[in-house]
Amino acid sequence: MSPSADTATKSDRTRARLREVALESFRERGYDATTVRRIASEAGVSVGVVNYHFASKSALVQELYLDVQQRHRDAAIPAMDSADDLIDRLAAVYRTGLDALGPFHAHAAEFVAAAMAPASDVNPLSAESAPARDITEALFARAVAGADAAATRMLPADISDRLPAALFLGHLLLALFWAYDRSPDQERSRRLLTRGLGLLRLALPLLRLPLVRRPVRELLDLVAEVRS
Repeated sequence: MSPSADTATKSDRTRARLREVALESFRERGYDATTVRRIASEAGVSVGVVNYHFASKSALVQELYLDVQQRHRDAAIPAMDSADDLIDRLAAVYRTGLDALGPFHAHAAEFVAAAMAPASDVNPLSAESAPARDITEALFARAVAGADAAATRMLPADISDRLPAALFLGHLLLALFWAYDRSPDQERSRRLLTRGLGLLRLALPLLRLPLVRRPVRELLDLVAEVRS
């Protein structure tokens, strides 16, 4: 939580200003054109001051991730909590996630390229990205936990406990497709989501069958391996 205007120190205010300038630059100029030097210039401080508050450009990207996911959470919770059906609740999380990313579409490929670099600490699966990632995974956990009894009966505990991590991975894959989607308003990404959720609705009743449950559990274990 940011300090209030009354209690914030000069250092707090400087940090908040730098964060604000950086986030606006990421939105308007993208990843490549946003540099520490540019942020310092626009904020009216030295590069050293920026580096004092944020050790690197990557640290500012993490602030961007947090901002996007906090906005995602604020939109997703009321949308999902107005529904009882599991698929409708998941749809609310995924769709509001795409909405939160919307302002960055013009430069999305730049962020993807930075995240894909070897040993990148702006990779969404990196340790540095954990705070933003935890927000999104918590949304999927809430979507599953708050679904109606019919969905709960279809999801064995060993499946439902692992499901949020897999749903988060699906969110990343959807965002990757969205980043390169040149259809008007990224309609293809939303159609892909609708069709994928439709398939999930058909598959849910099968999860109680031992023949299906075991390979799904093993698949979710693989997802956990990717996440670790």
